[in-house]
Amino acid sequence: QVQLVESGGGLVQAGGSLRLSCAASGRTFNNYAMGWFRQAPGKEREFVGTINWSSDSTYYADSVKGRFTISRDNAKFTMYLQMNNLKPEDTAVYYCATGRTPFSDYPRGRVTDFRSWGQGTQVTVSS
Repeated sequence: QVQLVESGGGLVQAGGSLRLSCAASGRTFNNYAMGWFRQAPGKEREFVGTINWSSDSTYYADSVKGRFTISRDNAKFTMYLQMNNLKPEDTAVYYCATGRTPFSDYPRGRVTDFRSWGQGTQVTVSS
């Protein structure tokens, strides 16, 4: 089972940018869609965006569309989340995960469709 490690979180002012990384341990990373999710204190984990195995398709939550971009480098077994124009409501712990089924797309990004969750990285946006 692939293991995932997120990095790149931190404290940033509103309007700023951050780039998160999700590094995977195994070759099977390349066969699976990947997703970014976030969880704010007292709230449920929510979908941020997903990217399919070949990077042909990406899907985003309405709240981040136009501000966040997901990409992946299969040669490096790494996925990225570029976050621009950050807002205080983006403050959360950000998690990456793999889709359960190889070569599948996940346009709705349901939490139950994903597994192998990383430990998360904190993103804090100050106003």
